[in-house]
Amino acid sequence: MDIITALAIVIGALAAVATWLCLGPAAGVLAVWALFIGWGSFFHTGGKEDGLKKSAIAHIWGAVLAAITLVIIGSAGQGLIVNALLVGISVFVLVIGAKVPLLSTIPAAVYGYASTAAAVLLANPAILGNSGAVFKAAALTALSLIVGNVFGYASEKIAGALAKPA
Repeated sequence: MDIITALAIVIGALAAVATWLCLGPAAGVLAVWALFIGWGSFFHTGGKEDGLKKSAIAHIWGAVLAAITLVIIGSAGQGLIVNALLVGISVFVLVIGAKVPLLSTIPAAVYGYASTAAAVLLANPAILGNSGAVFKAAALTALSLIVGNVFGYASEKIAGALAKPA
């Protein structure tokens, strides 16, 4: 079978497993939406072991920066303009961090940042400034993204084994 068909079969089957896992035994520990973002990021980052490493590290980088920013925003209480400037500064740090080779995968870092902000702002904006709650949400998000990278890696390996060489 060709690689696209193999990927479709494997990713479809693993998507069912991931959904069951996130909504069943790992509910409250893994978020299915973040897992899928991490999965896509794995492939977007080039796949294989290198893509797994780059994507996962960048997700953590983005999640940590978002969490720090959200805690500062919640603590500062300075209003829209100051909050917007704080986000701008943190995103500058996110991108300038790409000068460090380990943090050079900017899109995956943005996925980590945006996913963490969404997890906090859409689920419970009242926790802004509560460092424990914000970092718990960031940890759940980062873990889900990383597990998604692992699902991406597994789907790549299994599909590669099923596909016939061209």
